[in-house]
Amino acid sequence: MASIQKRPDGRWRARFRGPDGRERARHFARRTDAQRWLDEQATSTLTGLWVDPKAGKVTFAEYARAWQAAQVHRRNTALAVDSALRVHALPVFGDRPISSIRRSEVQAFVKALGERLAPSTVATVYQHVRSVFRAAGVDRVIASSPCQRIALPRREREQVVPLPTDTVIAIAAGMPERLAAMVTLMAGTGLRPGEAAGVTADRVDFLRRTIRVDRQLLETRPPSFGPPKTQASYRTVPLPQVVVDVLAAHMASFPPGEHGLIFCQRDGRALNRNKVGLAFNKAAASAPTGTRLHSLRHYYASLLIRHGESVKVVQARLGHASASETLDTYSHLWPDSEDMTRAAVDDVLGSASALHSNEVAR
Repeated sequence: MASIQKRPDGRWRARFRGPDGRERARHFARRTDAQRWLDEQATSTLTGLWVDPKAGKVTFAEYARAWQAAQVHRRNTALAVDSALRVHALPVFGDRPISSIRRSEVQAFVKALGERLAPSTVATVYQHVRSVFRAAGVDRVIASSPCQRIALPRREREQVVPLPTDTVIAIAAGMPERLAAMVTLMAGTGLRPGEAAGVTADRVDFLRRTIRVDRQLLETRPPSFGPPKTQASYRTVPLPQVVVDVLAAHMASFPPGEHGLIFCQRDGRALNRNKVGLAFNKAAASAPTGTRLHSLRHYYASLLIRHGESVKVVQARLGHASASETLDTYSHLWPDSEDMTRAAVDDVLGSASALHSNEVAR
């Protein structure tokens, strides 16, 4: 039900009952403006785009916190989302009414991030911000998300260049004694840093020479266990004898800590992964630029490829969600097959052409 009534002061009062059953009114100097407003309300109601004007007054921070609390996120994902919003988005948009934030401001926010962060990090932060605005649109808190046609920094995929074996051995030798075996473990199994830091004695089968990956050590305070990165990351990885020997020697010198952690602090508590990274960076000071803990995972993948393992095997060992992920990262490491291609065509098409020429000659 909608109506327009002239007030004693000469202004026009337009009244409208919203989809939520509550009546709302606005005053206008001209009747035509009041009618236009009523028409807009009726149209937005019929199209399902009606939004309570008061709903958009909630701040971005308030809505983001409520949105986070309602998400069914894995613990490590929840931590990543919280960090992205708290560190990057809330300082910029936190105190703003969520309906006041414009597309141009989101674009400026992304551009500013791109001037100090890697393109992949910018994309991740934007993804979480976009999810908040998208949810606000679905909840009819805002009419539409400002995250429309936002240009992100171009992500130039750099080809993986595996570390030389001598470098891997030198890094292991330069690590603190309690952490040296972790380098060999990661280089010999392809475990992610969190997976390696969270390995416990009961996950290692020395008899069958395998290691079971079903959790990782999270960067919480204090450190805690969480599920692996993806469902595909649950896997059993074969242990080369060199890794078996190094782990056995390590455990003989440094007994497992709390929860059976193979790598732990002197008092048995879980490792601080940031300190592990700092120790690795120091040991890898003379290694090629860009060397990090994850480089050991690339090294392992390159060994498998060099020795003829298929894409599916490499995918399974690394715990990639798909073969395309493996190929996107490591396709350039597989041996070039140009000669095999030439030989295959020559063997079939070349033989057929020669046979045809002989028949024509007769």
